Amino acid sequence: MVDKGDEKTVYILADGTGETAEKVSNAALTQFRGLDVSVETFTRVRSKIEIREILERAGQSGAFVVYTVIDPEHREYIQRLADDLHVEVADLIGSLVARLGSFLGATPLLTPGIQHQLDEEYFRRVEAVEFAVKNDDGQAPHNLHRADIILIGLSRTCKTPLSMYLAHKGIKVANVPLMPEIPPPAELFQINQEKVYALTIDLNSLVRVRSERLKHLGLPPDAEYAQRENIGRELRWCREFYAKHPTWPVIDTSGRAVEETAAEMLRIKSERDTRNNSRARTSVIPGSPTR
Repeated sequence: MVDKGDEKTVYILADGTGETAEKVSNAALTQFRGLDVSVETFTRVRSKIEIREILERAGQSGAFVVYTVIDPEHREYIQRLADDLHVEVADLIGSLVARLGSFLGATPLLTPGIQHQLDEEYFRRVEAVEFAVKNDDGQAPHNLHRADIILIGLSRTCKTPLSMYLAHKGIKVANVPLMPEIPPPAELFQINQEKVYALTIDLNSLVRVRSERLKHLGLPPDAEYAQRENIGRELRWCREFYAKHPTWPVIDTSGRAVEETAAEMLRIKSERDTRNNSRARTSVIPGSPTR
């Protein structure tokens, strides 16, 4: 029986980034509420000397060790050392890899951290996520020309969730909030207008999400921000504003999952990219030198 007054410690020992073990361990720990548990992570552990140091420390502090180590020799060493030091351990990935290998009739690569190889696509996604964070909610309008997609819309029309979802696909997204009383940044009209995607939502949905937002912030539910009449005026203004810019595709986010809305935007972007690339090819005069 665990004494709720005693702090327990869980060590994450990984030969890669430790993300897998952290996620699984944190998910498991949610099943034990009211307990004081600290988690320490040791990443890119790839030598027996490091393994011994961590397990000895775990033995001294009475920590439980969760490990994701792909090298069979190191896994065996951890188990043997844990028995000697009386440390409780859990192997998250070793037995799964072994059983999958048996099922698939194949030999695993046994390469630590292979799921996080730092290839070009990985760096592209990381860069896109950083870009989305720095250019969220109109923070840096001078960067709009660097974006692949620019989302505009009233408050709570799903701009930020869409930005982050698309960023994880390696697409640089900036988003700009629209307010009837404040002009959009001038930079919005100085870039390729085909990058701009206008978001809208129906009245009932926007009243509901804004009311929930006020509740979450602990603000009065009757604030102007969530009043039906005020939101109706904002939506009418927004429709008129969008109508002045026919290049912008207007996408309704009402009752739609982020994935569904993003898929529509990516379809439009793909069609435009294909059309523009075709135009670029046909604009080259046959027989003329190209650069």
